[in-house]
Amino acid sequence: MKSFPNWGTLLVALLLAATPALAQEAKKAEPPKPAPSPSQAVLESWNDIGRKLIAIAEDLPEDKYDYKPNPDSRTFVAQLIHVSASMYYFTDLAQGKKPRFSDDPKRDDLQTKAQIVAFVKKCVQDGADLIKAKGDKGLNESVPAGGPTLTRLYDLAYGLTEHSGEHYGQLVVYYRINGLVPPESRPKK
Repeated sequence: MKSFPNWGTLLVALLLAATPALAQEAKKAEPPKPAPSPSQAVLESWNDIGRKLIAIAEDLPEDKYDYKPNPDSRTFVAQLIHVSASMYYFTDLAQGKKPRFSDDPKRDDLQTKAQIVAFVKKCVQDGADLIKAKGDKGLNESVPAGGPTLTRLYDLAYGLTEHSGEHYGQLVVYYRINGLVPPESRPKK
């Protein structure tokens, strides 16, 4: 009778020891995905923040577009226009052009929610198209950026992706202040 608990302990120990080996066998069936190239990694980041900006632009009710938390802040729509237009800072410089928009572009041609959403989508798509066209080699080109020369377009693309993420965070706060839940924070169906 005393040997049964010893056999049970031994059996449990053997099963625990075999579990990692069995897990490794299961993993061998699926080869690992190759790491993305530098331009693919930039494109993934660019498209991810672009998707979030588009979703938030489409989702916020138009009557909230002119909301700002205090008199010195940009409105929700001014944030959207600023962050979207800044994406052209990357695409314009990457094409050897002067940036087409100032830091706070006017809303002259962007009066309706539909026009603004279309503008956000176009800015994101134009940047994605340029990243694809440039590829790894092209993203290593140096560009003058109104001051010190950036080492690579790669750095500029990542910098503007980060800038876009910062403004996205501000837009999320605007949402929350208005008692709304941003699209990205909602439960997935």
